[in-house]
Amino acid sequence: MNTPYTISKDQVPAPSNDWDRSGLPAWTYTNSELFEVEKTLLFRQHWQIAGHIGDVPNPGDFLCFDIVGERALIVRGKDGKIRGFHNVCRHRGSRVVASDEGSCKSALVCPFHGWSFNLDGTLRSVPAKRTLPELNPNEHGLVPVETEVWMGFIFVRFQSGPQPSVTELMAPVADEVSLYRPETMVRGSGIYSASIPVNWKAVRDVDNEGYHVPIAHPALQDLYGQKYYDEQLDNKIARSFGPFNDDASRLWSVRAYRNLLPKAEHLPATHQNAWLYIGLFPNAVLALYPDSIGFYQEVPVSPTETIQRSGDYGHADACRQMKAAHYLNNRINRDTAEEDIQLTIWSCEAAQSSGYQGIILSDLEYGVRAHHDGLREIIPALNLAEEPAPGTLATVNASMQ
Repeated sequence: MNTPYTISKDQVPAPSNDWDRSGLPAWTYTNSELFEVEKTLLFRQHWQIAGHIGDVPNPGDFLCFDIVGERALIVRGKDGKIRGFHNVCRHRGSRVVASDEGSCKSALVCPFHGWSFNLDGTLRSVPAKRTLPELNPNEHGLVPVETEVWMGFIFVRFQSGPQPSVTELMAPVADEVSLYRPETMVRGSGIYSASIPVNWKAVRDVDNEGYHVPIAHPALQDLYGQKYYDEQLDNKIARSFGPFNDDASRLWSVRAYRNLLPKAEHLPATHQNAWLYIGLFPNAVLALYPDSIGFYQEVPVSPTETIQRSGDYGHADACRQMKAAHYLNNRINRDTAEEDIQLTIWSCEAAQSSGYQGIILSDLEYGVRAHHDGLREIIPALNLAEEPAPGTLATVNASMQ
């Protein structure tokens, strides 16, 4: 791209003083009936990041992604095309593949009875064929999952929902993300998952604002805390940008990272020394750096348990210095993630306390409010200050829509 981005913190409009600074009521972080509503309206009907093309580089490579009872199987076919299917055998419903990722030569073989499927999802063969009715390879093949590859990232959607295609959804940030050439990246340290004993929304609340960076994240403050800012581009896309501080870094990991990081020639000057984050409603973030790219997302397990899932990818032609910078980047982010986990746990503890009287949001936490507004738009019961009577939430929510 010949024209570099011109980015100024002054261009970000300050929120007006008349916006509601209260967050979601405490009951919304523990209610099991609400969680059942969220499963469909948020997680089945919205696009989810399953991975990156670097996770399935060769024909026969596969990757699995599970969320709220849904099981996706991503596989690269012999034709090089990436397809998504429900990881559900057409015979008895077993997982067609049991491992989270791997590779197969020419067919996916169910570990239960040995039914096999071609890499394009069509039924290939079944044991004891004479004992079964006639089976059509297409009609009885794996059930497709809506899948879209956008700039190298693999998205799936289990049910039709309110969102347009990923391409349309990500249009506000497409030009900027393309600067990083994400489709050329290769797998780094792989996909990582960790369980946290909190509600998924509490994780998003912490991540949706940078107000806590100066106190809670010493490394990030040392790297870009003086210039970091958040902005809401529309009701589904947020952007956070952190140009590196002008001052010399104090922490050894940050100092070493900045000293080792080579010039990323493919990026404009504005992005060569900066970290960029793109938030995608309701539960995912793309992380874009000069040395690498990645994603992270919240995968809810229950009202009080969440899996933090992340993927990491580097330059295919990275020099030794770039690889070292990538390693240090991961180190800084691991420390940051641990710090955020503790903050999230404390926040969830507070919501269960008799002394909890809600929250007061700063202008710098407008992203939290924007995310809550997006949730309220889809699930209007979140506007209720008091928890609905047991067994009524779904009905109450439907009546409010």
